[in-house]
Amino acid sequence: MALGRGKVLANNKKAFHDYFIEDEFEAGLVLTGTEIKSIRAGKVSIKESYVRIFKGEAYIIGMNISPYEFGNRFNVDPLRDRKLLLHKKEVMHLFGKIKQDGYTLVPIKVYLNSKGMAKLLIGLAKGKKNYDKRHSIAEKSAKRRMEQAMKRRG
Repeated sequence: MALGRGKVLANNKKAFHDYFIEDEFEAGLVLTGTEIKSIRAGKVSIKESYVRIFKGEAYIIGMNISPYEFGNRFNVDPLRDRKLLLHKKEVMHLFGKIKQDGYTLVPIKVYLNSKGMAKLLIGLAKGKKNYDKRHSIAEKSAKRRMEQAMKRRG
């Protein structure tokens, strides 16, 4: 099964700029009240969020789900910590990588799968140094120039 298939609602482009993504994991989200309605409306942001493992469970911290406009008292805090649904083996594997190898967990995108469930794609990542960032920017611009030249010729 390919990860990240479905309607993408929020993307974290900065994750690919700041980190080398080495592995990806699909996680479900524990939502309450009208949060799923806000997510389906596209009112979700993961730009400043990160994933932490606490007491054997994974949580996403700083994910902003705007309150549902028709939700009245059932709306909850938009920035609350949300539990991620992962298998215990996956959580232990990720915890080991984080503690031993210096990896970090970054959210990559939020999407709806084919069954309409909200999913979060998280990446096991290592931070880039400034020279790595400059190198990847140079590669992208060179690739873009080549594509433009091919487009003009063909």
